[in-house]
Amino acid sequence: MPAPGTTPHQFLSLGFALAACSLTLAACGREAETKAEPPPRPVRTTTIEKREALAPLTFTGRIEAEDEVTVAFRISGRLLANDTKIGDRVEPGQLLARLESQNEMNGLRQAQAALAAAQGQLTQARNHYERQETLLAQGWTTRANFEVATQARQTAQSQVEAAEAQLNTAHDLVSFTEVKADAPGKITATGPSAGEVVQAGQMIARIARQDGRDAVFDVPAQLARSASPNVQVTVSLTEDSKVTAQGRIRQIAAQADPVTRTFEVKVGLTEPPSAMRLGATVNGRVETGSGPVINIPATALTRMNGQPAVWIVDPSTSAVSVRNVDVLRFDQAQVIISQGLDAGEIIVTAGVQSLHPGQKVRVLGSDS
Repeated sequence: MPAPGTTPHQFLSLGFALAACSLTLAACGREAETKAEPPPRPVRTTTIEKREALAPLTFTGRIEAEDEVTVAFRISGRLLANDTKIGDRVEPGQLLARLESQNEMNGLRQAQAALAAAQGQLTQARNHYERQETLLAQGWTTRANFEVATQARQTAQSQVEAAEAQLNTAHDLVSFTEVKADAPGKITATGPSAGEVVQAGQMIARIARQDGRDAVFDVPAQLARSASPNVQVTVSLTEDSKVTAQGRIRQIAAQADPVTRTFEVKVGLTEPPSAMRLGATVNGRVETGSGPVINIPATALTRMNGQPAVWIVDPSTSAVSVRNVDVLRFDQAQVIISQGLDAGEIIVTAGVQSLHPGQKVRVLGSDS
């Protein structure tokens, strides 16, 4: 019943206003509900399983000389000749490069002349000393004159010794204008060409000595920490897997590469075949008994705080969270995890780039 004094028209208008407010409040409630709870994002997942590591570890590397030396001049100068070529074999004492030696030869001649003059003065001083010694014994000279002759002889002797030292230095400087090989080997790199001015210590050639060969690999930190010198490594040519050699780990780098964050491992080869030339690409295979490992698809890997990570799905709430993991090794298809995951956990394998912590997901399917 309308209130006393209210017309039917006013009553109808009030009813329409209340209905409109109700509809507006309902719409606002639905909008707030929609903003608060977005629809779950569809993803694909897989359940973590531990599998036996039946496949051996394989890495790609290169062949290097076990002992490699860089030759250089000890003095600066203009390069007169550089006969080194990459791949040339050298023998001990073989001349590799020469500097212009005119200044050094002039210094040598000057030192020779200075020595001759000092030797002449020494001869004169010795003769005078001997005369003074005879006269003093006969009483025809004074003790003071004899002492002066003695001092003159000693001074002349010192000048001869200094001149001899200068001559030896001049000989060394002349010899420093030549670079020779000190051991048999093969040239793997060359420096400046003839006519260039080189500095002392500047690389002229790099020689790989024929003492041995190393297979050098860049491996992840996890493997570098667990590697043992007793582990046997089978090395084969990438282009011809039938060419193989056996070796053992000889050296592990103490510091990781600042770019790749991997460690350089050198494997000393036992009687490598001649086909394993310097610089050849090889594969290293290690049989390990590491036990069960965790393999995940490469698409599941993401990054958090600059480290590898994966998204974990909580089966009770369908919400995701991100977790850092340690990667043992990886390729284009799969990633082997050493730490950070347990068997039975569910991880996202597709759609990882569009997730945020606490987001609810809808599983489309799982990867076997």
